[in-house]
Amino acid sequence: MTQHSASHAPQTSTGAPAPDHAHGHGHAHGHGHEGAQPDWNALAPLLEAEAEIASPAYAEAAAWLGTLGTVHGVRRVLDVGSGPGVVTALLAEAFPAAETVAVDASPELLERARVRADARGLGARVSTLRAELPEDLTRLGEADLVWAGNSLHHLGDQRAALTAFAGLLRPGGMIALVEGGLPPRHLPRDLGFGRPGLEARLDAVNADRFARMRAELPGAKDETEDWRALLSAAGLTPAGTRTFLTDVPAPVSPVVRDLAVTTFTRLREALGPWLDAEDRATLDRLLDPSDDRSLHHRPDVFHLTARTVHTARKG
Repeated sequence: MTQHSASHAPQTSTGAPAPDHAHGHGHAHGHGHEGAQPDWNALAPLLEAEAEIASPAYAEAAAWLGTLGTVHGVRRVLDVGSGPGVVTALLAEAFPAAETVAVDASPELLERARVRADARGLGARVSTLRAELPEDLTRLGEADLVWAGNSLHHLGDQRAALTAFAGLLRPGGMIALVEGGLPPRHLPRDLGFGRPGLEARLDAVNADRFARMRAELPGAKDETEDWRALLSAAGLTPAGTRTFLTDVPAPVSPVVRDLAVTTFTRLREALGPWLDAEDRATLDRLLDPSDDRSLHHRPDVFHLTARTVHTARKG
């Protein structure tokens, strides 16, 4: 949402295409629990790149949260599933009177969060906490704002987790739950080769993979994803929902192009067995740096996605 980490599942608040998630902060790619734990040192630059590209949207979301306010002000913020801390820093900047805590299960990503906070002059107000969720929920301490960016869906019992998050809130405190939105788009519907609509088909295959990931989680429970209703069931009062757009049109910078190449590389690895031969061939061509119509050279590559933030207040 490793985005995203603070759960058994690899996750980050960035929503980046990590092996089985994304605190992204739109994850939409490559969920699954197969295989060894990821190499977070190798993945961290990718997670940071995606979160940095989405930073304007996250900063807008953080500013919006500030307008909603809390009864006693924001003195402590928890970024649950913080990953490398890109959003942690944005939250710290949005709430300058608060201590902001990056919460994640990966020590490598927490170290990145610590370095980032120091580099932005936030070190005195940003701390890190290594935690496995849901086991370590009681160790997180009280908060005036809990930001859970694409991390909740990595917990088997989402209803119970929301109730636990609600229990961390001080009176008047707020939870900001980042779930849903729209999956990323990078290419036009018709690429000029292969069947049109490749990304829509990748989404469909990934949705099945996501469902398998959810079913394999410890204590997994089916839940209708009516986040407003679930927040109400946790004893909270819904305070508003907004969706924030990340729109980087063509032509893109080398950083955005590199992110697209990495994203599609991971998609090819993760989803390849479930794709038909034509779509696998299309992906191979998109990833071939010697092909003029590949992601490496196409002038029509872009980055477009949307993340939805659901908020609710205690009391």
